[in-house]
Amino acid sequence: MEYRIAVLPGDGIGPEVTEQALLVLEEVGRKFGHSFRFNKLLAGGCAIDATGSPLPKETLDACKDSDAVLLGAVGGPKWDSLPGDKRPEAGLLGLRGGLGLFANLRPAILNKELRDASTLRPDIIGESMDIMVVRELTGGIYFGERGRRSGKMGDEAYDTESYSVGEVERIARIAFGIARKRSFKVTSVDKANVLESSRLWREVVTRVAQEYPDVKLEHMYVDNAAMQLVRNPKQFDVIVTTNMFGDILSDEASMITGSIGMLPSASLGEGNFGLYEPIHGSAPDIAGQDKANPLATILSIAMMLRYTMHLEDEARAVEKAVDRVLEEGYRTGDIMSPGKKLVGTSEMGRLVAERI
Repeated sequence: MEYRIAVLPGDGIGPEVTEQALLVLEEVGRKFGHSFRFNKLLAGGCAIDATGSPLPKETLDACKDSDAVLLGAVGGPKWDSLPGDKRPEAGLLGLRGGLGLFANLRPAILNKELRDASTLRPDIIGESMDIMVVRELTGGIYFGERGRRSGKMGDEAYDTESYSVGEVERIARIAFGIARKRSFKVTSVDKANVLESSRLWREVVTRVAQEYPDVKLEHMYVDNAAMQLVRNPKQFDVIVTTNMFGDILSDEASMITGSIGMLPSASLGEGNFGLYEPIHGSAPDIAGQDKANPLATILSIAMMLRYTMHLEDEARAVEKAVDRVLEEGYRTGDIMSPGKKLVGTSEMGRLVAERI
């Protein structure tokens, strides 16, 4: 099979980590008989510098003409003074909206080799952790009406949270479908005791659950969910929630694993199309120094193989290669511990590719 991959290296450490992910993907192609064509494009701060836009039309059009998108990272202090709609992060919102990416999948997986890096006590975290956060990505308060106005106590700013039945139905079905491939449990997180949008969310998720009688559904308020993630994370399997709540809870879940440098993500639209990226930022302070951890981006490649290309054996080969490298004691600086072997970005990528 031949696949066309739009590659958006982005800013900071983005180009370094994507280079290693592509090295691994090429090795997968050689071992399993696939061909991958890469089209490198501008997005984020580098696109602003070159074109004045964080998401040039040429980039969006090329992404639409691809089978999948691999994104490194965008942003940095250099562009922080720009207006909100001109900053690198606006390019991400443009990609999500322009590509119809409504479901964000963020696995929070604690590798057994790295469990000492968790911020939780061993008796709480246990031997391992595997949570999938399914976040609605193109609705809610991030895309609602917003603005400034005069108020009784001076100028006011407002952002509007709203959801439609259709938006909730499609993200719920994604979550229930994933749960059927895991432990058959979904926790829907909302704030239905306060927010009308959350009441609609809960009503719709409850109705959709009837289509999946083999999957257990529970509802949880977002403040309780935040507490339970650090109190007893092993109670969760699949968490489905709104855009803003998912943004916050997925970061919390990922930090429990000890390093955001280890965690991938996928943003899915209709059909098989998806955008894949590590959850970490551009880390400009270590850019160009061969210090960045490429494993989150490499594991994003595994998600691409699984969710867009439906190549399960190839996805597992990438994940097993990462496991082997960690079992052999190789570490980048962010996950380094006494007695392990410190390696740089390019060496870590080479080690994983060799073990495919």
